[in-house]
Amino acid sequence: MGHSTLHRLVSRQDLPVPSSLQAISEVSLDGGKVRLRTPKGLECEWRDYKAVRLGGIYYGAFFGDHQSLLDWVNSQKLVTPLVCLGDGHDGVWKLFTEISSSSTRLEILDWYHLRENLHKVGGSLKRLKQAENLLWIGEVDATMPR
Repeated sequence: MGHSTLHRLVSRQDLPVPSSLQAISEVSLDGGKVRLRTPKGLECEWRDYKAVRLGGIYYGAFFGDHQSLLDWVNSQKLVTPLVCLGDGHDGVWKLFTEISSSSTRLEILDWYHLRENLHKVGGSLKRLKQAENLLWIGEVDATMPR
């Protein structure tokens, strides 16, 4: 089957986002860009998207439609605390502010981006490694300089 035929078939489908069958305790958000195919000779078109994972089971991707993402997530049964995992991008954290309430959210920066930002703080390599090791075992207060 040719790619154009396959694209037409997929475009005709209504792909609703799922509703969770159990309470959701974890939400992960990320964003990015995808390139849309354009006719030959026309400039490429890039679109922003946000992808969300609920409880490690349910997934949804939204192209330029943040409100639908928020409506879908907030329509689920969300527990307290709701663990929100993100990469530190302002757009991701801004969306988290509209999910559940601030008193029920536990916001966590993912490990990769935590390490990346830790090295932006500066300091000796020994001190950075020590801070990384303390963070790995959850000793956040011990990581802070006195």
